[in-house]
Amino acid sequence: MWVECTRYGWYYWGMQEETARSAIDMFISAFNASDDSYVTALLSQALTSDVVFWGPLGRSEGIGAVERFVLDIRRHPAGTGTMVRCSAVDMPDEWARYQWVFTTPDGGPRLAGTDVVHLRRSLIDQVIVFAGEIEPSAS
Repeated sequence: MWVECTRYGWYYWGMQEETARSAIDMFISAFNASDDSYVTALLSQALTSDVVFWGPLGRSEGIGAVERFVLDIRRHPAGTGTMVRCSAVDMPDEWARYQWVFTTPDGGPRLAGTDVVHLRRSLIDQVIVFAGEIEPSAS
């Protein structure tokens, strides 16, 4: 009996992680869309309509707010960059975290960070962006 429960638990956890990975990768794909006109559709497949976005400029709500952020990043002065997930998705319960890297063309600016997301019904309903490296603490 215990073995069956353990297998089921791992199966359920794996399915949750796959769902989170799918939503996260769809979210990231909006940064890399071939045209700005695709951004809203990609975000709509990854985010709830009432998503809460905690970004570098503070808190905002709704897909429209996230779309403005994504479009601003896509219009980086150094040129259209590329956003990639560069870690596995770590998901304890309904929260997930992953690391990402954004690079601009021709060796331009590079930014790395970690996002923490909350999922509701297989879609991201909260995004918390931690951009940049965390400095070691002074002892």
